[in-house]
Amino acid sequence: MAETTARPLSLYVAGDAPARELIQRCVHCGFCLPTCPTYAVLGVEADSPRGRIRLMKDVWEGRIAPQNAAFERHVYQCLDCRACETACPSGVEYGKLVEAARSQVERTRPRGAVPRLVRWLAFDQLLPHPRRLALVARLTYLARDLGAAALLRLIGRRIRLAERLAGSLDLVPSGAPSAPQLPLVFPASGERRARVALFQGCIQRAAFGGTNAATARVLARNGIEVIVPEEQTCCGALHVHAGERASGRELAKRNIAAFERLGVDAIVINAAGCGANVKEYGWLLKDDPLWAERAARFAATVKDATEILGDMGLTSTPGRLEASVAYDEPCHLLHGQKISAQPKALLAQVPGLRIVPLAEADWCCGGAGIYNVTQPDLSQRLLHRKMEHVRAAAPDILVTANPGCLMQLASGVRASGMRTEVLHLIDVLDRAYAAAS
Repeated sequence: MAETTARPLSLYVAGDAPARELIQRCVHCGFCLPTCPTYAVLGVEADSPRGRIRLMKDVWEGRIAPQNAAFERHVYQCLDCRACETACPSGVEYGKLVEAARSQVERTRPRGAVPRLVRWLAFDQLLPHPRRLALVARLTYLARDLGAAALLRLIGRRIRLAERLAGSLDLVPSGAPSAPQLPLVFPASGERRARVALFQGCIQRAAFGGTNAATARVLARNGIEVIVPEEQTCCGALHVHAGERASGRELAKRNIAAFERLGVDAIVINAAGCGANVKEYGWLLKDDPLWAERAARFAATVKDATEILGDMGLTSTPGRLEASVAYDEPCHLLHGQKISAQPKALLAQVPGLRIVPLAEADWCCGGAGIYNVTQPDLSQRLLHRKMEHVRAAAPDILVTANPGCLMQLASGVRASGMRTEVLHLIDVLDRAYAAAS
């Protein structure tokens, strides 16, 4: 009689395991390897997309547990930049896999008191609360200007956390954080072509609120009425990327409830990471019978600001700006949302702008949400690589379209001693329209 071998049981805990059907799409062809920044830097198979997928499969097959230290290290050393998705001929949705793998780590691997406190403060007490986050943004700006980073680095010789805090202060924007209270409505100029709601975000609202105002002005100038609902909160992207999927789902539900009753043509977001996450609310809530359909319907209405402007076209001609610009493509705009042509087309419509090519513009800058805080060494290596290309291009303005990228790139420019200005693409358009007035 033939001996039978029982199939090993999955070691994932129930709920939020990396979807087996997505894992099975990976044929381990290796097309992802040349596009993966961490594989390029580390040269380790387990730090490539297919290597991490192999680890996820091993958990399904009972070979390792999700609380395994190596499993945690490799899934968290991933940037979640999704460049592998663009390169993959099999259509592997890797971002959904790595985010689910992180949720398994958080559910099965107990953390110490200090990490738990930090996560509670960041994810529960700050990001969902705009006023608290705005206050912290102002305090960190003040601390940086008072030279707190130097003191923290001195302390950091003995206390690792202090060194991490010093690195975080390096990311604080040069200008004072801007969090203006926006009008509830920005009327469309001329004939109204659409009516949209502006999603303000959390970091964007606290540190780059001026960009939110600029987004509303640029949209309105091009015949798009903008409303700014008060009842909105953090999109949950940073929560989901960090494995805090339960919190991410609760924030998603709050936003869906706030926006779906407005009856607008689109929800407009100017932060690439937020947009990619909100467009996947349907996936995040797919197992919730009360919210799955609502989430999918809501996600289908979401547009990046450059996407809606590029697709609808500009009706108002921007003024002239005499400058050279290089466009660094945010990962979650290019790879997460598949948006690349529209931002470049918008820049090309500004008279006087000279667009210069930037090598590896489609590579992650190392910001990647909070990656520059949680993985500072790897982040700095990737930022240094990016700055070498920026120095070679020597633009007057380095343009991107995500707050995390803005902070990361600006910190690299300051550290490199370059005079390049780092701006959101919408701020460039707003400046051009101001020049036309």
